[in-house]
Amino acid sequence: MAKGTINVSVENIFPLIKKFLYSDHEIFLRELISNATDASLKLKHLAKLGETKATVEDLKIEVKVDKKGKKLHVIDRGVGMTKEEVEKYINEVAFSGAEEFLAKYKDTAKDAGIIGHFGLGFYSSFMVADKVEILTKSHIEGEDAMHWSCDGSPEFTLEKTDKKKDVGTEIILHIAKDSTEFLEDHRISELLLKYNKFMPIPIKFGTREETLPLPEDADKDAKPEKITVDNIINNPTPAWTKQPSDLKDEDYKSFYRELYPMQFEEPLFNIHLNVDYPFNLTGILYFPKLTTNIDVKKDRIQLYQNQVFITDNVEGIVPDFLQMLRGVIDSPDIPLNVSRSYLQADGAVKKIATYITKKVADKLQSLFKNNREEFEKKWNDIKIVIEYGMLTDEKFYEKAQKFALFPTVDDKYFTFDELKEKVKDLQTDKDNNIVLLYASDAKEQHSYIEEAKNKGYEVLLLDSPIVSHLIQKFEGDNAELSADKKPVKFARVDSDFIDNLIKKDEEQISKLSDDEKNKLKEIIEEVVPKETYTVQLEALDSNSNPFVITVPEFMRRMKEMSQTGGGGFMGMSNFPEMYNLVVNTNNDLMQKILKAKGKKEEYINQALDLARLSQNLLKGEELTKFIKRSFELMK
Repeated sequence: MAKGTINVSVENIFPLIKKFLYSDHEIFLRELISNATDASLKLKHLAKLGETKATVEDLKIEVKVDKKGKKLHVIDRGVGMTKEEVEKYINEVAFSGAEEFLAKYKDTAKDAGIIGHFGLGFYSSFMVADKVEILTKSHIEGEDAMHWSCDGSPEFTLEKTDKKKDVGTEIILHIAKDSTEFLEDHRISELLLKYNKFMPIPIKFGTREETLPLPEDADKDAKPEKITVDNIINNPTPAWTKQPSDLKDEDYKSFYRELYPMQFEEPLFNIHLNVDYPFNLTGILYFPKLTTNIDVKKDRIQLYQNQVFITDNVEGIVPDFLQMLRGVIDSPDIPLNVSRSYLQADGAVKKIATYITKKVADKLQSLFKNNREEFEKKWNDIKIVIEYGMLTDEKFYEKAQKFALFPTVDDKYFTFDELKEKVKDLQTDKDNNIVLLYASDAKEQHSYIEEAKNKGYEVLLLDSPIVSHLIQKFEGDNAELSADKKPVKFARVDSDFIDNLIKKDEEQISKLSDDEKNKLKEIIEEVVPKETYTVQLEALDSNSNPFVITVPEFMRRMKEMSQTGGGGFMGMSNFPEMYNLVVNTNNDLMQKILKAKGKKEEYINQALDLARLSQNLLKGEELTKFIKRSFELMK
């Protein structure tokens, strides 16, 4: 029997491991399963090279709970270890056997899937165990099986054993009193499904009954036979590890259901990621049906390293606007056990984020180009991702110009360039600006929309919560005046009289004299609340409404931007509501107000309430008064 002291570079390494090495003790099982996977993949690779005679036909990893003996077993049929390898890889803490293997076989092991980053992984066992044993037999013929044991102190024992004759390694954890949760089957099953659901080697955890189908010629009273089979908890060949050419639409949908068993809606489409230069990355991203809520639950994309689950918090790895998607990203270039700040600063991670953005933009462009009709049908379900991406990612913004759509209230769809070309003749104002009219709610702003449509104008329907930010960006990027380019301005259709939104060279002449206008303004200001409305007289089309309530486009937009954050206008959302009351001096009602003796106030209040009603501002007691007054005026 050999005895010795584990060679460590710091004192009290085990308390350090137990308390500080990993933030979450449950990942010890992930580390042990990953090491067992490495050992199995190494053996497969050596067999492929003809460097071992060990069988690789039925490679699997087995996890067993011995509740009575308070032990947890992790067993593999991989390469195993010689006495010298145990001394080197186990007793020299932080020496990674996987990394040495990769260095030795770097020209042939590139695609072997060996994780190769663990080093201290085995010692995570001591976070939950007060004693750990290793039974191992190397694939090399003639080597003895070895038994290693350590009680959590720097001292170990290492001796030959006859207990284990099969090639491979068995780790036995004597679970500590403060970690007995890891002796519960449901807890181990939970961890295996969380971290190892897609590991490349089958993982057995107990057995299950399976009913065999009856043969076609079976007697009608025959009962199907039940057999006991291994309970394999993982899918060793998930869809993202396959080539896109080998998968059909149903395969992608089936994998989506495997990832999200409680999600009943099918995804709209998927994007298969597959790159091996300048970094390695595979994965599948799905576009689910999304609302216009930018606070939709994220943390739905799962991050893996060589099929080992790392996290579902992909902040810093996946661009923020794409975190509303779902799916899987797998890259051996992403470290397993590092801080979030490290990931965000890592150069390889930044390249991955750039690649994912490009891949998503290319897929969207392809969908738009190949089947625009279907793309338009999906627009309302995916627009929040695209609009958010255009706001936050300049490269995506540039690419999205080709497929981002602007829908109208009549369900027509235009790209930005198509829209400018469509409206430039009719919707260019006297200052040579192309004015793009839009509504945020087609029902509430219906009367304003109809006025604009009566003049032949197109009205967009822009109803996302970030529309104010987005149109601000479009206006800024299209503000230059050149020989072939007109500046672009957006105006919400209810922000003023339609003639004021797109001012032409011709101006309406007021039917009222200056004295009459002054008198009219004085009468109206005596009736309407000064703290809420600023009275503004305009000479407009005589068929236009007598009163219109507007919120100046700039003020309204800044308040909306303040509510969704950004723009340097934080706090404006708390400003009291202030409105312009635009009075059409050419409407016949103005003469009635000037000439009326006893009904001036009634006319003004009625016109004001009608204007308020069109802006959805008339409610409660004031609405009741309006209805009563309306009946009175009809008598």
